[in-house]
Amino acid sequence: MPDSLSRFQERLGYQFSDSRTLKHALKHRSAGANNNERLEFLGDSLINLFAAESMFHTHPESPEGDLSSMRSHLVRKESLADIARFLHLEEVIELGQSALSSGGHRRDSILADAVEAVIAAVYLDGGWQAASDVSAKLLEIPAKAISSVESVRDAKSLLQEWLQGRGHPLPIYETVEVSGPGHARQFAIGCTIEGQDQQFVGEGPNRRSAEQEAANRALAAVGVNIDE
Repeated sequence: MPDSLSRFQERLGYQFSDSRTLKHALKHRSAGANNNERLEFLGDSLINLFAAESMFHTHPESPEGDLSSMRSHLVRKESLADIARFLHLEEVIELGQSALSSGGHRRDSILADAVEAVIAAVYLDGGWQAASDVSAKLLEIPAKAISSVESVRDAKSLLQEWLQGRGHPLPIYETVEVSGPGHARQFAIGCTIEGQDQQFVGEGPNRRSAEQEAANRALAAVGVNIDE
């Protein structure tokens, strides 16, 4: 573990003066008491602020609503999990047996929470500037994919906007089927919208991706192209 932590800090671009702070940030609640939940709370606020600052400076012409959408995309679970994988965080996170047996080191939610905790740990260990510098480096990963608000508008958001703009109720999503072993689940999610007499079913390795696919199919049925 010491060598793994050293490599992790190299990838992170920050050397902790007190390694106990880092170890605390990497301890999931399944591993017992004194875990990283409080650090997650602090890190969530910090990374939202750093993301907002990044969008504010890199998109000077964008209005508040667009900046908010881009920031949300930047700090969403999937984006933070991508950062975790870039850092190989799954190699150093401490999990309890229950989380290990269910493939916790691969789960987006666990990895994303740990990234937030690590940012908080950097802040506590090295101060505001250190946390800002580390966050700026890490947020470049998802930020590169954001050129405008259009690039972050997903199918579910577009479908909701389309329905609301026409006075229709929000779409209803429900689980149709969950299949596969615990480490490789496959979800089928149905989407029902007013004015259509069929349910649009999407599939994916998690509920979110399946819902997005279902929404995309609903959009296609009403003639909306998400890529336009």
